[in-house]
Amino acid sequence: MTPRQAARPRAPVHAEAASPRGASAPRQEGPTDLRLVPPALAAWLAAAFALEAPGRTVALVCVTACLAAAALLWTTRRSRGAPPPPHTEPPQPAHPTRPRPTAQAPPANSAPAQAALTDPPRRPGAAGRGGARRAGRWGLAGSVVAALVGGVAAAAVAWAHAADVRRGPVPALAGAYSEATVELTVTGDPRPTRPRVRGAALADASVVMEAEATRVAPDRGGPAATTRAPVLVIAYASPRQRAAWLGLLPSTRLRVHGRLAPPTHDGARLAAVVRVDDDDGGGAPRIVAGPSPAQRAAGRLRAGLRAATDGLAPDARALLPGLVVGDTSRVPPDLDEAFRAADMTHLLAVSGSNLSLILALLIGPPHLAARAERRGLAARMGIPLRLTALLGGALTLGFVIVCRPDPSVLRAAACGLITLLAIATGRRRSLLPALAAAVLVLVLYDPWLARSYGFLLSVLATGALLTLAPGLSAALRRRGLPPRPAEMLAVTVAAQAVCAPVVVLLSGRVSLVAIPCNLVAELAVAPAMVLGFAALAAAPLAFPVAECLAWLAGWPARWIATVARTGAGLPGAETAWPGGWAGGLLLAAVSAVAVLTGGRLLRHRLLCALCALLLLLALLRPAPLVRVITGWPPPGWRMVVCDVGQGDALVLSAGPGTAVVVDTGPEPRAVDRCLRTLGVVRVPLLLLTHFHADHVAGLSGAVRGRAVGAIETTPLRDPPEQAESVRRRAEAAHIPMITATPGERRRIGSLSWEVLWPPPPAGPTAPTAPTTPTAPTTPTAPTTPTAPTTPTAPAGSTAPAGSTAPAGPTTPAAPGVEGPNDASVTLLVRTAGLTFLLLGDLEPPAQSALLAAHPALPEVDVLKVAHHGSAYQDPRLLRRLSPRLAVISCGADNPYGHPSPRTVATLRAQGAAVLRTDSAGPIAITGPDLRAAVK
Repeated sequence: MTPRQAARPRAPVHAEAASPRGASAPRQEGPTDLRLVPPALAAWLAAAFALEAPGRTVALVCVTACLAAAALLWTTRRSRGAPPPPHTEPPQPAHPTRPRPTAQAPPANSAPAQAALTDPPRRPGAAGRGGARRAGRWGLAGSVVAALVGGVAAAAVAWAHAADVRRGPVPALAGAYSEATVELTVTGDPRPTRPRVRGAALADASVVMEAEATRVAPDRGGPAATTRAPVLVIAYASPRQRAAWLGLLPSTRLRVHGRLAPPTHDGARLAAVVRVDDDDGGGAPRIVAGPSPAQRAAGRLRAGLRAATDGLAPDARALLPGLVVGDTSRVPPDLDEAFRAADMTHLLAVSGSNLSLILALLIGPPHLAARAERRGLAARMGIPLRLTALLGGALTLGFVIVCRPDPSVLRAAACGLITLLAIATGRRRSLLPALAAAVLVLVLYDPWLARSYGFLLSVLATGALLTLAPGLSAALRRRGLPPRPAEMLAVTVAAQAVCAPVVVLLSGRVSLVAIPCNLVAELAVAPAMVLGFAALAAAPLAFPVAECLAWLAGWPARWIATVARTGAGLPGAETAWPGGWAGGLLLAAVSAVAVLTGGRLLRHRLLCALCALLLLLALLRPAPLVRVITGWPPPGWRMVVCDVGQGDALVLSAGPGTAVVVDTGPEPRAVDRCLRTLGVVRVPLLLLTHFHADHVAGLSGAVRGRAVGAIETTPLRDPPEQAESVRRRAEAAHIPMITATPGERRRIGSLSWEVLWPPPPAGPTAPTAPTTPTAPTTPTAPTTPTAPTTPTAPAGSTAPAGSTAPAGPTTPAAPGVEGPNDASVTLLVRTAGLTFLLLGDLEPPAQSALLAAHPALPEVDVLKVAHHGSAYQDPRLLRRLSPRLAVISCGADNPYGHPSPRTVATLRAQGAAVLRTDSAGPIAITGPDLRAAVK
């Protein structure tokens, strides 16, 4: 070997290899191949446009695109066949002393002579530069033509799919809101709807599922017809029959009778919504044909996993099926809200990582799958490569069936296979054309994906992992971070940077805990998934083994749930951000600047520490700092009327970090947010005036992360289902329940109050406050934060303090109480020299009875107007109270017309200032000088 040969540097792919002879399977990284990206983007945009556009417009656009592609091809072909422009040699200077030699002309019939006759003279290098320019023009033209062709194909397919939805008898019947008997095939898993508050009550629980109508027979106006139309079935059934609906499997054929209605918005992937009620023959579903064998087997696997997790802790029991197969039927609303606040909802949906883990168990590390040193179960069992590939395909098909062939599952399968392809080839750049090809194929297969935000998030996240994450990881490694943590951080930051603008577009909020929560939870995702899949496979064969595996998987699942709850529980977990396209584009610009300047920021440790401190302050939001910055809550506040929508939630200050809460509103997040901004961490007493949903449905948010001493309620347990729900939640949180009695007085520091209403019920009562002498004095509450306040009750009360109210039938109403509104607990509150009267939802008869029962009722400074300011008020009571300030808690654009203009006018005519939460937001009242502030 010569010294010159020894000094020649080795190729990087061989220099980085462990063997001195270089890499055994060298793969050189070339430039990124982006040729499939324009067709994929064009197909995506064209499909999204054609799904809702008129047919003539789609046809015109397609014809125009075809003509443009043909013209471009013709122009490119013509320019490609034209000869290049001639080039002449520049004159060469003659040698001063030596004559210039002349070359002898070759014979006329020789090859050089023929070449001279046909080829023009060219300068050295001109051919290479000209060929490169022409190749670049031809490549650009080819990309434009491919994009036009892809867009035309996607638009045609999308228009055909949209036309199928709009044609046939089903849309016509839905437009007329006709009743019909429909035979349909279930295409998705039934799922229960989460109860929502409508006024004073919860909406009826129902079961929702996607299906395909195959035959429809209207009750009036036409014969039965065969069709194929996607529909959404909403079944309103009794709790006993609801389980039968939830047990249906995809591919099951049903016959239902209900009312057809059009979808809520145009462009939906539905021909109609079929509402099935008990009165319409709902009850148990009428099955025409059972599910297919494949779906029956998948159903047994999913049921086996649910059964194996029955004995786990509540969070693990709810979360593990969602992590493994996307089954979120057990996830409670509060846990789902925590995952949303922490931007961890992708863990509850099947993703490409699920399939990657399964295939990795079979083939081992993908970059070794095609080599002699391959690993995995297939290699250990001696399975040949071709058979291993077939098993991997079958495993992927089974994964899609078990997790249901929904669009999200199809995306997961495609992205998982693409990820494995990239790792197997050892070239990250090869994944971009593969990702583009997957987008193109999926959009042509199912054009409705073009309008799916879930599909958009999936593609954006995958693209970020391929383009942004490698550079970020390399930059972090250069700053001294170990490779594995650097890669995890880079992946999380890249995915969050591209997905956050889409989340803002939908929700108008930004999660500040998304990156740290996802990083910490990532440590437990893989163990939970692997053990969960093992329990899924073992359940039909050895159920005790499945239970053991599920118990092991429950520990990392609980860790993930704890991370989500802890992150969501921070005061600054979420921050408001402008919604819509403007907010999304603004956040995208901010994210781009942050990613581009992040590398420079990492060089300055002082700036990094300052940014970390600012983030910590934003997350913790210390009350003094927030008050200085925002001015909320105002210093010396005595009562705050929270803005919780159409409902009530009042907070009475009882000292630093301590407050008495009266009602919790209709939604947990709203009252929780209100209490966080006020810095309330201790609630000695939480009083629920009555059991209507707009006053008690937010209970879980009020008690979340706070020390609650006791829950006090009205004696009338109506509606019974809401009373039972409150009892269950109090029992789960280990909070005692007591019942309010008229004449009961309590005090915490300078805050004192008296229960004026309702009168004792005409029958057995629930536990009340303890018996104490009827002295006019009011003892001070104990100092223990979680203990209930010390009451002073009238003689005759016999139940022990702090005892739990038993579940049972509705308590008989007291005289003058005609329903839950009239049984509202009414409080006369005194604090800092101010007097408040909180009327709950009392109706005029009860208001009149209250005035008759308390003829010496004093004038008040602040009146919480009854029943959200409705028109039904007792004028004598309003004149007697003569409030200086009237506050009304109601929701914007509520369907009840609250508050009534007549009530507002009456209050103002009596000299009261009127503030309402639907227009002013939360209202804070300070003392001793009566002042009101809005946020």
